[in-house]
Amino acid sequence: MKTIKHILMLAVMATFAFSCKNEAKTEVKTVEHASESVAKLDPNATYAKAEFTIEGMTCAIGCAATIEKKISKMEGVKSSKVDFDKKLAMVEYDEAKVSPESLTKTVTSVADLYTVKNMKVVDAFSTVK
Repeated sequence: MKTIKHILMLAVMATFAFSCKNEAKTEVKTVEHASESVAKLDPNATYAKAEFTIEGMTCAIGCAATIEKKISKMEGVKSSKVDFDKKLAMVEYDEAKVSPESLTKTVTSVADLYTVKNMKVVDAFSTVK
């Protein structure tokens, strides 16, 4: 009886020892994207801030992140933030290179279902996370 218990215990221990070896290992990747636009900024430029709502977004990763990336790649844009929950975009841009109309055109060019509403130039952003 003792021998059967030992064999059974050894089998259970071996099962636990060898079943945990196939764990998925997480891989960390770093991606740089903000440094490209910072290098192109003109220190003598006059910057304005615009806030507007974007209708038609369905998700934070696919929609809001894509729009934010597209705006931030525009020449003359200093910073951009798109908040999916509030449907709010906040953009700081060089007035000589970017206009509210070009921001609207950029957002609507990402996909036909996005529309820009309530575009206003502000002194300070209303909400900053």
